[in-house]
Amino acid sequence: MLMFDKTKTTVNLKQERTCGSQYHAIVIGGGIAGLLAARVLTDYFDQVTIIERDRFPKKPQPRQGVPQSYHPHVLLLQGQLILERLFPKLKDELLCNGAQCVNWTMDFRWLLMGNWTPRFPSEMVSLACTRNLLEAVIRQRLVNDTRVKLLEANQVTGLLTNTDNTAVVGVRLQDSNGKEAEIPAQLVVDASGRNSKAPKWLQSLGYEMPQETTVKSFLGYATRWYQTLGKSPVDYKMLYLMPKAPDHPRGGVIHQVEDGLWLVNLIGVGRDYPPLDEAGFLNFALSMCIPELYEAIKEAQPISPVYGYQRTENRWRHYEQLSRLPENFVMLGDAVCAFNPVYGQGITVAALGALTLDRCLKRQKPSCSDRVLTGFAQRFQKQLAKVNVVPWLMATGDDFRWPTTEGGQPNFRIRLQHWYLNQVMLAASESTEVYKVLLEVIHLLKPPTVLFQFKVLIHILKPTFCRLKQRSRYFFERLKSLGSRKF
Repeated sequence: MLMFDKTKTTVNLKQERTCGSQYHAIVIGGGIAGLLAARVLTDYFDQVTIIERDRFPKKPQPRQGVPQSYHPHVLLLQGQLILERLFPKLKDELLCNGAQCVNWTMDFRWLLMGNWTPRFPSEMVSLACTRNLLEAVIRQRLVNDTRVKLLEANQVTGLLTNTDNTAVVGVRLQDSNGKEAEIPAQLVVDASGRNSKAPKWLQSLGYEMPQETTVKSFLGYATRWYQTLGKSPVDYKMLYLMPKAPDHPRGGVIHQVEDGLWLVNLIGVGRDYPPLDEAGFLNFALSMCIPELYEAIKEAQPISPVYGYQRTENRWRHYEQLSRLPENFVMLGDAVCAFNPVYGQGITVAALGALTLDRCLKRQKPSCSDRVLTGFAQRFQKQLAKVNVVPWLMATGDDFRWPTTEGGQPNFRIRLQHWYLNQVMLAASESTEVYKVLLEVIHLLKPPTVLFQFKVLIHILKPTFCRLKQRSRYFFERLKSLGSRKF
């Protein structure tokens, strides 16, 4: 089982102040995005310091600063591939700590557009576990690296800059006792999540605040943890009753995680939020069009209260559009682009952001002789924006299906996209080939353009051909009948 060495999780501030000879990077935020960024930075910097306002738990469990840690998280296949690249043998370590293997075409039961998707074995296998376990294992890997320091229970209060505010040279922070300190660095990465203060910091230094795009479908969910499900055994490791716009705003997820625990998550769109009391939770499950989720939990024994979450808006801070940024300061993860968590993209997009950081640093080739990463900040933010485009369109496009969504109106392109995806999803419920392609897009393994391949189109057009064939047959029979009549 995972053991935690707390002896390495503190930093001597006095020692930090004397590290000017080292090439030093700071990461603000110790969540998934921050940890992955720190791992990349170890390949380019002598020392990496992660500054986190929380205290990290001694074992994998939810922490105060991450309210989402009580709820299900999905590690998409693309995300798992990237994590394995950054942390070799991570999969084996997670399995040793109780993570489950999920075959996405066999172990995943999905009610899609009112139809059950086909189930068959495939090579699409990834791990299922709580965010808490994944974060803890990655964090411990970094703790074991002498180049990485974790500074807990400290809040970054501002940026340190050079005399003309053209470059960031460190951060100012405050610990839980109110003691202030300054830490110099050659690069500062903001991975502090949705509550990032970077826009205000930039404004205080004389820079523009980034424009924001927000799309909100007013989706909320509630989660409860169970040791086991009901008396009847289930033949899945994950169940998803997908809400169907515009008339069926309720859905739910059953998700098996480490040690055989089950997370049951109820979803409501358009302010139809699931209740947080026990009776209301069960009644909400009972109200769904399919009784499967309710049947699984009606006699199950919960091991937690009901946890609610409603901060599900998609929000993009457009740093890539700013005409100038201070050197040596970049933002990534939810601090830049946060998605509706119901689509399960967050961890994987954070991993893609870490790879983008790696590629940009590789091209920059920072060295101790060049203390200013000239032009790096703007180049990175523009490259990160390109990475965020596809998951953003996938998440917001689906949210725009609901008439209650705020943040814009679906234009003709989006409505056409909805129509075509509906055809793809209907075809996926009948064709294993289409279903597998759809899953590959959802898992960010392939771009959405593959949904227009001939092997997908033929299944979508097949019903149309059948209808045309029937109409043609009717037409010719009518002609034949008219030709045989005597006038």
